[in-house]
Amino acid sequence: MRIISRWVLAALLLAAGASHLTWGRRGYRIVVPGWATSLLRTDKDTIVVTSGVVEIMLGGALVALPGERRRVGWAVAAFFVAVFPGNMHQWRTGRPAPMLRTDRARFVRLLLQPLLVAWALWSTVDRPAGSR
Repeated sequence: MRIISRWVLAALLLAAGASHLTWGRRGYRIVVPGWATSLLRTDKDTIVVTSGVVEIMLGGALVALPGERRRVGWAVAAFFVAVFPGNMHQWRTGRPAPMLRTDRARFVRLLLQPLLVAWALWSTVDRPAGSR
């Protein structure tokens, strides 16, 4: 079950990363808070593109580096935590982004974030000793 879950998570990350680089790129700029551009000394587009590249790398690493799956799982979880302020900013400002056009959808996205973190960690832990 963990293997299937890990592959589904990888597919989700790859699809999200691709959307950051293509059709959703413009819309995702809305999610980037102004303070992030100041803190990172860059523009919103660079943050969107970089996050897309990171998502693709993490998705690929989930399937291509089975010996490092635990570390990759922690990296995926950290990524989900790192993007949470952008999701919070989007919910607070009420600005639409791809697939998040309503306040309800944006709020549900916030509630799903801890589940994504848990999913990343659960799907990448080693099986307990004695289990099949």
